[in-house]
Amino acid sequence: MSNVETMFGLKGQTALVTGSSQGIGYALAKGFAQAGAAVIINGRSQDKLDKAAQTLADEGLEVTTLAFDVTDHEAVRYAIDDLEESGTPITILANNAGIQHRSALEDFAESDWNRVIDTNLNSVFHVGQAVARHMIKRKSGKIINTCSLMSELGRASVTPYAASKGGVQMLTRGMCCEWARHGMQINGIAPGYFKTELTSALVEDADFSSWLEHRTPAQRWGDVEELVGTAVFLASPSAGFVNGQVIFVDGGITASL
Repeated sequence: MSNVETMFGLKGQTALVTGSSQGIGYALAKGFAQAGAAVIINGRSQDKLDKAAQTLADEGLEVTTLAFDVTDHEAVRYAIDDLEESGTPITILANNAGIQHRSALEDFAESDWNRVIDTNLNSVFHVGQAVARHMIKRKSGKIINTCSLMSELGRASVTPYAASKGGVQMLTRGMCCEWARHGMQINGIAPGYFKTELTSALVEDADFSSWLEHRTPAQRWGDVEELVGTAVFLASPSAGFVNGQVIFVDGGITASL
């Protein structure tokens, strides 16, 4: 094995990716598996997980499923502890589960606010804490949190989402300050506008897509596969001294006015 393969490969690692039955999470899970990791995909629907796992297995990739609700603190703790006690240490965690809900802020229902914050922000705390307790004992581990373009920028109709993702960015930095001394690296990936199931309505909106293409220096939507390289880098030995960073993968949108 070449030095490059050693530095950027994930052979011998076990990666848990939350929210990974579709979209960005699925792409990250596939990328980790292609880099050599044994991957555990997570979501609430076992049926969706089984279908995703079968698709990945058909490509010769090592993957298993673990269904639990990332917003349920006790369920998360139980699932992670049970997995670790069974002899499967999680060495890479990608906190990716997330939802979007668009509405004018003055009309935003409290229940929808709580659902967005619980799924996008609180889940990163729940899963991150449960996994970190075991990583701390081993004095090693990688946590990669999915932030967002909206961790830095605001836009009408998605204020709660922006608040949640701004929180994930700061939680990522806080995790670094707390846990880096235990040999862990905690970083974030902040995607810009990517084509996923959650953004399909925007992709199909000709006016919005035209605005996006003019607003983004790369002049296009991103493809989820373009997030994989950054994720694999952060999960690999080559990122051993990269900590508390949020890398924007956004076609240059945060660099322009």
